[in-house]
Amino acid sequence: MSATATATPQPPYEFPIHRLRRTLSDPSKTPLCLVACGSFSPITYMHLRMFEMALDHATAQGYEVIGGYLSPVGDAYKKRGLASANHRIRMCELAADQTSNWIMVDPWEALKKDYTPTAMVLDHFDEEINDKLGGVETENGERRKVRVALLAGSDLISTMAEPGVWGQADLDHILGDYGAFIIERSGSKADKAVEFIPQQYHRNIHIIRQLIANDVSSTKIRDLLSQRMSVHYLLPACVIDYIQHQGLYRHDANLPPRPTSAPPPPPGATEGDGAGSGRKGGKPPTQKGGTLNPQVTGSMVNGV
Repeated sequence: MSATATATPQPPYEFPIHRLRRTLSDPSKTPLCLVACGSFSPITYMHLRMFEMALDHATAQGYEVIGGYLSPVGDAYKKRGLASANHRIRMCELAADQTSNWIMVDPWEALKKDYTPTAMVLDHFDEEINDKLGGVETENGERRKVRVALLAGSDLISTMAEPGVWGQADLDHILGDYGAFIIERSGSKADKAVEFIPQQYHRNIHIIRQLIANDVSSTKIRDLLSQRMSVHYLLPACVIDYIQHQGLYRHDANLPPRPTSAPPPPPGATEGDGAGSGRKGGKPPTQKGGTLNPQVTGSMVNGV
């Protein structure tokens, strides 16, 4: 392929609705759509688990979750360890399709050439679901507006409490008009961080405790992969296969594929018979020495 060859064009954008529930089963509930923004480089079981924890919490709080979306950040974000948007979209699609029956992937943000602030991403979902689709319908034919909310890790709240990291207009819009469901990570002090956020937004911030601690992050996954160590059971097998096939997150792309955990070979088999295996804040980060630290503002979940 020549150096001037162009990449395969992306198909025309269509907002994914194949798993979006269009009818509200309980009219006494508030319809809710959860949106997780982040790098997802790569997506892990922790990212997927966030949706399930938020689903349980929201249901107990009087919401009816009608859909959930992963929204990978675009390449313009330029975070360290960020695989290309096409790879991250595909890994998210594989994970959602093979592990969930309600999570979807929206590539709108990832395919944009320019960095897109989180507030604008939530506006996009609100427009697609409420303006274009007309919200959700009750069993008696009434149309109801769907509440769109941000789903994130507790480091998000910490960055929101830090002066200068987020634009005030973005904070007002995100927390005032949409709200956030925050998964508390191990060792984090989400409640303490919320104290530094204006009181009028507290009712829109839902802190969700982890009953079973999970500290998996994409940063840790990339570190393991770069050292040729196993990441099995930390992220979906389909994502691991994709990473290995594409040669992602390896310091030396010429290294041969590393064998993965596999059942022992049958009696009499030779050694070779075993099977092998195959976000962010309101502003983009700057280089070290700039005004923002990408390790602080880089993601919705620490290390994504």
